Parts: sequence; structure tokens; C-alpha cells
Amino acid sequence: MGYYKDIVEHIKGLEDRGKLVRIKRPVNKDTELMPLVRLQFRGLPEEQRKAFLFENIFDSRGREYHIPVVVACHAASREIYAIGMMCRTDEIMEKWSHAQLNPIKPVMAAGGPAQEEIHAGDGLLEHGGLDEFPVPISTPGIDNAPYLSSANWVTRDPETGIRNMGNYRAMVKSPLRTGVYCEEPQHLRTHWELCKARGIPLQAAIVIGGPPNIGFAATAKLPYGADEYEVAGGIAGEPIALVKCKTVDLEVPASAHIIIEGQVPTDSMEREAPFGEFTGYVGKETLSMYFNVTGITHCKTAVYNQFLSQFPPSESSKLRGVAMEATFYKFLKNDCAIAGVLDVAFHESGGSEQYCVIKMKKSHPSQVWQALHAVVSRHPWWRKIVIAVDEDIDPRDPDSVNWALSFRMQPHSDIRIVTGRSHDIDPSAAPMDDPERRYPKPDGVSSVLINATRKWDYPPVSLPRQEFMERAKQIWQEEGLPPLKLKVPWHGYSLGYWSERNEQEAQLAVQGRYYETGEKIKEQRTEV
Repeated sequence: MGYYKDIVEHIKGLEDRGKLVRIKRPVNKDTELMPLVRLQFRGLPEEQRKAFLFENIFDSRGREYHIPVVVACHAASREIYAIGMMCRTDEIMEKWSHAQLNPIKPVMAAGGPAQEEIHAGDGLLEHGGLDEFPVPISTPGIDNAPYLSSANWVTRDPETGIRNMGNYRAMVKSPLRTGVYCEEPQHLRTHWELCKARGIPLQAAIVIGGPPNIGFAATAKLPYGADEYEVAGGIAGEPIALVKCKTVDLEVPASAHIIIEGQVPTDSMEREAPFGEFTGYVGKETLSMYFNVTGITHCKTAVYNQFLSQFPPSESSKLRGVAMEATFYKFLKNDCAIAGVLDVAFHESGGSEQYCVIKMKKSHPSQVWQALHAVVSRHPWWRKIVIAVDEDIDPRDPDSVNWALSFRMQPHSDIRIVTGRSHDIDPSAAPMDDPERRYPKPDGVSSVLINATRKWDYPPVSLPRQEFMERAKQIWQEEGLPPLKLKVPWHGYSLGYWSERNEQEAQLAVQGRYYETGEKIKEQRTEV
């Protein structure tokens, strides 16, 4: 089959694989909906997480909605992410690299589900404007409004005409106005600054409820000037069909379920937040852009999609993390041409941005430092902790990484601090009310680069050799013991520092001939 034509096909694909929970009971979108989905991220292992489809929704004002809400359908787990990519979990990185290296240009369509209903001009408020959609409150008791968390913003560079699609949250402020939280150097903000210099508003469109490749491309940190529609086409293996917006000069996916069109003024800003952030803490109030709605179009049987964000792990941290891993893997391997890069992992406990581990099979010590510096050079904000590990370390397993940190590096020679960096959301950067917290004196914020690879031959890993562990696995299964999820390393192997005598004596031991070794040791006795 071809790629998912819309979000309904995607939901069916999840349900067919046992990865969807349908909630039919009435649920309050302001107080109950997101906490229910949040529970699985605090109480279930990743492999048991699912997408949630809410079919009977009301709000705290007693209003009922006829539009269902789907949450966590993109990235409740790595397996769900792979379903959206139409590949196995171990194929995600290469499929992402292929999509970036082989983008497919979109095509224009005469129409599509995205414009089955059109609300514009005097009829914009007939169906309530933004109130038509059951936008949940993401963090009840913390957030000051519902926020569009799956808002995929489409804007255009006024100089080059090149489109950008990025995912930025949007506070619902009125039926025809939202916030736009997008700080420099993110691409929508760059477009806004270019329009501000020209004294014109920035035209924008919000895409919600598209096929999953739209969300994947929008949340990836692709280079400035890359057209996310082309990369989304690379993921799908076919071009994205676009339609012209009705009130702004932009193109949006024809199969998306909801499109919100409008303009972002460049002559004024508004207060925005507080909102729960990916750091696991509430973000501070800020002066930010806002968006005036000029038109809304949607599918007649629309489904509203919300990303679960805030405290990690979350759908947002998984969604962002997998895309970050794939884009940095391609960046290091292809753009920087660093030999030996095998994998890149962004840990969800660091919001999938602050803690990065690079798995390498190095042929020269300089490759490690080249990779470490390349990761922090790509963006001035993120990547506080960057670690390089050997090929026998699982970069996604904290225990495996901590083992490398404990026994494969020395702080005085293998750690470097990089200053001159910036971060506005990290609460450790400076006190929250510090006016210079984005770049604190004297040198901004910093990153730590750690070379946790072996520098010389090591003794073998102190676990039974693979053949004995394989036999143990067979016995385990025959005894009907619980399913295993083995951690790397799960068997012993040589790391170079191991003599022929050591090997011979180990073989004698498993043959039951260890007394022969004892006699040899006796003959070699030393008087003291």
C-alpha cells in the first residue's frame, strides 16, 4: 500500500496493530483528557504505551464537541513512531536519512478534504472560530489556557519565497487569536524578523491533523531553507499534495483535517505563558508574537490532533528525540563526513535536547572530538551534555552510558567545557527573573563534551561469553520464565587486553580441567 492518505488511515493503522485506546465515555477536555493520557507516561513501560482517541468530549463551560481528539498517535513510543514512518524501529534512522538526502517536491491539487468546509469573512464566527475545536488544556492547574500543541506552522521567507513548516505552541486567546511561541533562531521567528524589517505582517497557516509525515517533518530541526514538505514527501515516498489557502498566500496539505489561516503582526507583541515545558518545569511568562485568524477550513469529519508535551518522557520528547537523532546522524555522517558514527541518541530525561550520546567506531582519536564539537556547533541553545561512546555501548540505555562514563574516561583529560551558548528555557541558566538569563554574564551558558571511549586495550567484559549466555536464554525460555529485554552488554567479549594463557585457562575451566591450572600455578610458586 501507499503512504497514509490522512490521519484517519493512520489511526486505523495504529488500531490494527493494537496501539490505540478508544475512550467513549464523556471526558472534560479542560480537566480530564490530557491527565488520562499522561498517566501512561508516568506508570507504564514504553512498549505498553498507546495512542488515545476521545470520542465524547465536553468542556468546563458545559459545551459538547462533535470533533474527536487523538493524542499520542505520532510518538507515544518508538514503535508507534515507526508505524507512522511505515518501517521497523531499527530502520527509522536510515529512512530519515534517505528522506533528507532524497526529498520529493510537492504537487498542487485542485482541492481536498482540508477545504471541505470554509469559514472566512463574515462567516468566520458562525461556527465559533477556534471554539469549534476541542483544544485540551495540556497541564490542568498550571497552564493559563488551552494551547495548540500540534500546531504545524507554515510561513514563507519574504526574500527567497522558500516555505518553512515548524511546530510551535499556540495559546488560545480568543475565538480569532492565538499566541505564537517561537524564539530566535527558529525559522518562523526569522521570517517574522524579515517581515518586521519590511513593515508588513507575516502570513501564516496552522496545519493540524495531517498524515504523520507532516508532524514528523515539522518537528525535525532541519536546516534553514529546507522545505519540510519535500522531506515529508521523502518519508512517504511520494509527493505531498498541496492546496492554496483561501485568505493567505500559502500552500497547505490537501489531506490535513484542520487549517487555520491568518497573519502574525510585526508591530506589537503580547504576554504569553506560563506553560509546562519540555524541561519538566513551567516556562516563564514572556513577550511573544500573536496570530490573528483570517480563515478556517476543515474536513467535514475532522479529527483534532494534540501532542502530549511538557514533563519528559512525553509524546513530544519522543517525537522530537527521534527526529533529532535522525537529523544529527545524517549531519555527522554525511554533512560532516565523520567516519565511524554508528548512532546518535537524545535521552528523553533531558527533554530529547539536552543530553546527547554519539556511538562511534573510531579509527583515530580526533574523530571523537570532531563529532562532539559538531553537535554543539549546530545550534546555540541545546545540547548541554554530549558524550561519545564506543560501539559496544547502548547509547539509549543510561546504565550502559553510565558504565562508560565511570570506567572509560578521566575527567582531567576527557572533559571539555564549551561556553558562549544560550538557553532561555533551562531554569539552571540563571534566576528566572534575571533580565539577562538568556545569555548570563560573563560567557552565557555552557555545554560539556565527554570522550567516554576507550583509549587503549581493556580486559574482557566480566560477563559469561556469548555461547554460554545463549544456552542460558534457551533454558530460560524452556522453563517458561518471564520475557527478557536484555541490556547491552549482555555477554562477555574481549577488548584486547587478554593473553593466550588467559584464554587457555578459561577454556580449561569450562571443561572442568581447572585443577590443571592449579597445578601449573603451584609450579610457578614464588618464595617471599
